[in-house]
Amino acid sequence: MHAATGGISEEQLQSPYRPGGWTARQVIHHIGDSHMNSLSRFKWAITEDKPTIKTYDENLWAQLADYSQMPVQDSLDLIRLIHKKLTILLRSLTNEQINREFIHPEFGVVLVKWNIGLYAWHGRHHVAHIKLVTGR
Repeated sequence: MHAATGGISEEQLQSPYRPGGWTARQVIHHIGDSHMNSLSRFKWAITEDKPTIKTYDENLWAQLADYSQMPVQDSLDLIRLIHKKLTILLRSLTNEQINREFIHPEFGVVLVKWNIGLYAWHGRHHVAHIKLVTGR
C-alpha cells in the first residue's frame, strides 16, 4: 500500500479507479476502516463463542467527512499500525483459535482462517485499484 501510494498526486487521489468507482482517496481510507473492523472481528472470534459481528455500509462510510478531509497519510499510518497488530495477533493463534468461527449477518458462519485469507486478498485487491489510478 505504501509503495503504491508513494508520490501519488492530489489529482490521482481524486480519480476513481473505474467509472462510477471510488476515488483512490476513498479506497485508501476504506482499507483503514475495513482492516480496523477486521481486527475487532478476529478478536471477537477468538475470545467469544461464535459471536455475531456488526456490519457496516462501506459506500455510506466512503461519503463521510473523514474520507474527504483527512490526509491519506493518516489512513496509511493507521493501516501500518493495524497490520502490525494483526501480524502479532494472527501469528500467535493456536490451531483451536484459527478454527474458531463468527457469524456474519449476511454470509453466515465464517472461520477465522478463511477470514485471514479474505483480508490478505482484500488489501491486494485495493492496491491494484490504486495502481490503476497511478499507472504503476
